[in-house]
Amino acid sequence: MGGSTVANEQKTRVAAQEGWFVVDEKPRLIGLHDASSGSYFFPKDVSIVRAPGHAEAELKEVELSQTGKLWSYTTNHYQPPEPYVSPDPFVPYTVAAVELTKERMVVLGQLAAGVDPATLEVGQEMELVLGTLYEDDEHEYVVWNWRPTGAEAA
Repeated sequence: MGGSTVANEQKTRVAAQEGWFVVDEKPRLIGLHDASSGSYFFPKDVSIVRAPGHAEAELKEVELSQTGKLWSYTTNHYQPPEPYVSPDPFVPYTVAAVELTKERMVVLGQLAAGVDPATLEVGQEMELVLGTLYEDDEHEYVVWNWRPTGAEAA
């Protein structure tokens, strides 16, 4: 699988959750695939305990689809509890539920910065991008976000 860090001119981009996704120009979520049932799981490190009937399955690590269809979304107007790192002052954020193209499973992620949730329509094509969760003096900690396919980055 790809790396989880990318250096830029000022700070090193680091995955806020190591091993869940690839940090590069075309980010990908990392999941598991059970070839015998055709089932996919994400996130990979907690999948087995949440998948009844798959305890004996031979699971293979795979990169998941980068695109999908918007299944649902909601805007949260409350500050989530720790360990989530919120901006100060708190800003409401939108969570998008996207059904991955190949895997046909729904993955939640924050809507990318600069995308107006009022422009979203259930069923529209979405793509996976990286967004900054927080920064320190040396690192930019990133997570996966969703945005409408072809939308400009903020």
